[in-house]
Amino acid sequence: MSNKNSPLSPHLQVYKWHISSLLSISHRIVGIINFIFIILISSILIFIGTDAQILQMLSKSSTGKFLIICFCWSFSFQILNEIRHLAWDMGYGFDLKISRITGILTIIGSFIFTILFYLLGKNLF
Repeated sequence: MSNKNSPLSPHLQVYKWHISSLLSISHRIVGIINFIFIILISSILIFIGTDAQILQMLSKSSTGKFLIICFCWSFSFQILNEIRHLAWDMGYGFDLKISRITGILTIIGSFIFTILFYLLGKNLF
């Protein structure tokens, strides 16, 4: 009965990716990254202290700016995707069209919030 030429499971060549699956995978990855970021920031603040020179040095270097932008994006993406999941938990947004729209809004909104947070934070330092 089994055909030796047919795949045993859906392979990447056959499977069509949807925005919901991509956001679900990235939501988990970003959650782990945020966990690591929080541990690093907490460790720096605990062991080095809240010295303003460290924060100014971090905000002046290009590597520090890149890390700050990544940090802002990861948290804004996580929060917006979590709001999307809360709506799903309440029973809203399961329609394929609505799910696609909210996924696109999550991606676009995370970049918009990243730019806003960076510009607001840049004016503080």
